[in-house]
Amino acid sequence: MIEISERAQQHFLRLLSQQGIDGLGIRLRVTSPGTPAANCELEFCEPVDLVGGEWTIECAGFDFHIDGDSASWLDQASIDFEPNATGGQLNIRAPKIKGHVPGVEAGLIERVRYVLEAEINPKLASHGGRVTLLEIEADGAVLLQFGGGCHGCGMVDVTLKQGVEKTLRERVPEVTAVRDATDHTSGEKPYYSKAGGKSALA
Repeated sequence: MIEISERAQQHFLRLLSQQGIDGLGIRLRVTSPGTPAANCELEFCEPVDLVGGEWTIECAGFDFHIDGDSASWLDQASIDFEPNATGGQLNIRAPKIKGHVPGVEAGLIERVRYVLEAEINPKLASHGGRVTLLEIEADGAVLLQFGGGCHGCGMVDVTLKQGVEKTLRERVPEVTAVRDATDHTSGEKPYYSKAGGKSALA
């Protein structure tokens, strides 16, 4: 599944020994898997932190845990440590974590979801928001649900037309329109209030 070089194992062991906690290990997980925003995150992990679905690799002097949901994305991955004058650089190579861009042969729903997760939601996340696909109608109209900072936002119409719809129609030609199915009257913490000023969240 994943290859951890001897140099990387020694590096992890040095870090763990500095913490002075018995049974402390390392856990690796993939965030935003299958999108261009995918990334690997490493953290210290005590036995009580394990949820039971991890894959565990016994290394020299410690256990390396892989988050269960991340395991399938880490096939052919490798971790190495390259010493240098300033200490060294940990390199994680995981060629499959970003997935593959769906081709024209992929279904319409798959291609729309990919654009939402790969391009649109990372931008909305800067305002604490996100958008979810509800359905695609027979005529190619896409129905979306806004959440987070976009829920109840006074600028959501601009975001929908100039950002979301423009991007979706450029990337997926079959999309004919994009509609917002969100009940914005119930939004509690919008990024922009209805009056147009920033909320306290910003």
